[in-house]
Amino acid sequence: MKTTASPSLAFALLLLGTTLGLAGTDLVLPAVPGLPEVLGGSAAMAQLVLAAFVAGGCVGLILFGELGARADQRSLLVGSLIAYALVSLACALAPSLPALVGLRFLHGLSGAAAAVFAPGMIRAMFSEAGAVRALGVMGSVESLVPALAPVAGVWLLAAFGWTSSFYMIAGLSLIVAALVRALGSSMPVPPPTRGQGSYIRLLSNGTYLRYALSQACTLGGLLIFVFGAPAMMTKALGLTLNAFIIMQVTGIAFFILASNIAGRLADMFGPERMILTGSAVSALGLIGLVLYGLRGGTDAWVITALFVPVNLGLGLRGPPGFFRAILASDGDDARGAALVILFILSTTATGTAIAAPFVTAGLAPLAAVAASGSCLSVLLLLALPRLQPR
Repeated sequence: MKTTASPSLAFALLLLGTTLGLAGTDLVLPAVPGLPEVLGGSAAMAQLVLAAFVAGGCVGLILFGELGARADQRSLLVGSLIAYALVSLACALAPSLPALVGLRFLHGLSGAAAAVFAPGMIRAMFSEAGAVRALGVMGSVESLVPALAPVAGVWLLAAFGWTSSFYMIAGLSLIVAALVRALGSSMPVPPPTRGQGSYIRLLSNGTYLRYALSQACTLGGLLIFVFGAPAMMTKALGLTLNAFIIMQVTGIAFFILASNIAGRLADMFGPERMILTGSAVSALGLIGLVLYGLRGGTDAWVITALFVPVNLGLGLRGPPGFFRAILASDGDDARGAALVILFILSTTATGTAIAAPFVTAGLAPLAAVAASGSCLSVLLLLALPRLQPR
């Protein structure tokens, strides 16, 4: 472990920062349907409250990736959290739905910094084995946010109204910003790369792309299936939403299990073997869903069982795969992390759009689109050069 005053506290603050970024969507989600009644506007415009946040987040990834390569990431993180809090307060005070949509773009932009800086900071805080374990813990917690944050959002909405989620995000962001500022130099960061790196350099680096794109394809394959599953299961298979909830909760449980043992397994068998094995296991799970769908299968428990390896494989490859992508960025940690997340978002969005016309056609079409991305991950790992020992 590398020298630092309080790695556990520093890691906890990074975890809170990334979680708050995710909460900008999931905590606010329950309030969205009622926004037209409060602020005016249409239901379609209310959905832009979510879309604008995601769009702003994509811009924020690139922006903070560039800034993080040129300036002290601790100062940038504190500033971004303060900005995130201030924009959250502005969202709560928005006079109209169009104004809220515009503010939500800035909300997503300012909330992207923690996700960009966290991997490089974790690499600076821990040994390779410790960093993989830390990324596994971070992935485990982040996987719970889409499940738990909407529940908290429903409670806040019922108890205090639609603005309460924004006030909650603002208050927590200011607390985390103050704690990061208080830690100061005890929170180590990678040195700025300044003129040494660039996005173009990363995009032409086959070794970096091996890990970044394969990470995006495996996670994207899972998310494509999850995003289409509610409509597919209820409309095409005649199942209830409870079947989807059981499938999702089971999958998350196995993902958490796998991501928390991934570091130990990588120590035992090597990170490259775990990345390839996990990617293959996830792809095989989706292929199994395709074959079951082609046979006309509709049993919710069988679908849940086949969904388990999809999550298990991602958990096994996710932490070492992300860490190897950061290592392969050759010191350009902030830009490297930003591109990985952008690849994940782009893969998921593209696959979801491709699958959208077929989600009510049954299990096989949706699973086939998801499996295509997951299988591409395995091909990329086999085709592109691996990171060489240093």
